[in-house]
Amino acid sequence: QVQLVESGGGLVQAGGSLRLSCAASGRTFVRYAMGWFRQAPGKEREFVAAIGWSGGVTYYADSVKGRFTISRDNAKNTVYLQMNSLNVGDTAVYYCAAGNYPRAGEDAYGYWGQGTQVTVSS
Repeated sequence: QVQLVESGGGLVQAGGSLRLSCAASGRTFVRYAMGWFRQAPGKEREFVAAIGWSGGVTYYADSVKGRFTISRDNAKNTVYLQMNSLNVGDTAVYYCAAGNYPRAGEDAYGYWGQGTQVTVSS
């Protein structure tokens, strides 16, 4: 069982940066691949980034590649999403998720956080 709590969301101007954090409970965090997803108003939830258990493997959606960086600190049971060069299209609720494999599909993840709002103003 893993519980996930996201933080770090907020309001930022276009071109700015934010770093999201996702803190996981439990001693088995290191066994899980972690993912970030987002859901904009009126749209389906979409994949943003994923990272393997050791941090050596990462995947990104094309829309964020080169701007976002996913990382993890297994000693702190935390996964991060550094978001740079934000634009209005990045406005969404961001969710972290834990699963067995770092995949883009939601069905690869069995545990989800409650989400944190990111709003980018023009």
